[in-house]
Amino acid sequence: MTAELWPLPSDPLVGEIEEVVARCHLAERYQELDRRPEFPRAEYRALGEARLLGLSLPTRLGGRGLPLPRAAAALFRLAHASGTAFGKLALQPEFSSVLGEHGPPALVERWFRPMLRGEVLVANHITEPTAGSDASALELQAASDGDGYVLNGTKSEAAFATDADAAIVYGRAPGTRRAEGVSAFLVPQDLPGVRRSIDPPDLGERWQRRGRVVYDHVRLPREHRIGEEGQAFEYLRSELARERALLAAIYLGVARASWEETVRYVGERTAFGRRLADQQAVAFALVEDGAELESSWLFVLRALERHESGGDEGAGTALAKVRAVRAALAAIEHAIQFHGGAGYSARYPHEQRWRDVRSGSIAHGPSEVLLGIAARRLWPVARR
Repeated sequence: MTAELWPLPSDPLVGEIEEVVARCHLAERYQELDRRPEFPRAEYRALGEARLLGLSLPTRLGGRGLPLPRAAAALFRLAHASGTAFGKLALQPEFSSVLGEHGPPALVERWFRPMLRGEVLVANHITEPTAGSDASALELQAASDGDGYVLNGTKSEAAFATDADAAIVYGRAPGTRRAEGVSAFLVPQDLPGVRRSIDPPDLGERWQRRGRVVYDHVRLPREHRIGEEGQAFEYLRSELARERALLAAIYLGVARASWEETVRYVGERTAFGRRLADQQAVAFALVEDGAELESSWLFVLRALERHESGGDEGAGTALAKVRAVRAALAAIEHAIQFHGGAGYSARYPHEQRWRDVRSGSIAHGPSEVLLGIAARRLWPVARR
């Protein structure tokens, strides 16, 4: 049935993806990372060796150089086969693309290219205790000091808090406000003055081991600034626009796996003398879930095509993420429900998938903020 109605996205890389998933036992490792959270360095390195890190990044930087729709299809299939963790790991270089696109050549060679090989992990430090969705409210100070900078402040809810080898840290020049004066810096995490700790476990995505990083008079050479001074928000805005739709592909891939498993299950499970699939309350819900997943996927592809051609400034990819998360959570919710009591347990992967996808309506732009971005395209803010 699933192949007749909605075939999986296809791409020439699918064979390579399936080989890595099988060889590294990524589906099993995905569930293990939830029970025993850690950064999966061996698997990260394997993805790098297979050239599955940085799928959409240009070949001059060491990426695959895939068009965005192809990268989305590959990420969909990777998440479908192995869960959100490895889809997001494959996307980690895109999360740090401001370094590759705007960093000094020496930093690109030392940190960005090795990241694409899975040799180092570069994190992003944006969120602060008083600055989440409103990133322009950042308070971390990056004061110019002779031939370098001194960083003072705290980053919170940072993924890979104690595991990252380096981080892209966003901070502002003293005396500036809002988006003005915010710059990005590459900060090796073993520098004096960097203090790191892990927070209590999250609801999902536990392998990211989020936590707090304090920068206490951390000195950086001027060459560790990424791009022009005060331009970090412009760089970040461009990066997020494409990331959001690629994240959407990951959420849809993992939800599609739960949907397929549930379609098979209700076709075999009987209750009150009939298959669950013969119960309209079950069958109709799953048909609608399948249609929503497919329509959300087509929306993602269309948004990426427009973004790549320069016809979208971020509203389409923002909506793609909102729609994908909503459709994915609904489908996985039904997977839990229709598997009954066992669906609520760790016997099946659905509850973990739901917890992991749930972060999608918050991370990389809360759904409410992303809807606001789309609204401003319909009703632009009047200039004063």
